[in-house]
Amino acid sequence: MITFEVNDMTCGHCASTITKALRATDKDAKVAIDLASHRVQVEPVSADAQELAEAIKEAGYTPVAVMADSSAAPSKRAGSCCGGCH
Repeated sequence: MITFEVNDMTCGHCASTITKALRATDKDAKVAIDLASHRVQVEPVSADAQELAEAIKEAGYTPVAVMADSSAAPSKRAGSCCGGCH
C-alpha cells in the first residue's frame, strides 16, 4: 500500500480527478481516498510509487509520500492513555 498526503485535494471533484489519474496509470490499482485527512492510498498492480506520484502531479495536485504506518504508529507505552500513567 502506498500512501500520499495531498493537502490541495479539498473536495469530491478533486478526489475523482486523482482517482481517474491513478487508474489511467495503473488500471487495476485499488484507490482509497479520505478527504478529511487528505490521504490517498493506492494498492498498485503495475505502477510504482514514483509513477503514481507523477500521475497525481500531472492531474494538478501536490502529493507527499507518507511513510508506512506513520499515522498509526502504536505507542511504546501499551495500556497507557496519555503517557503520564502506568
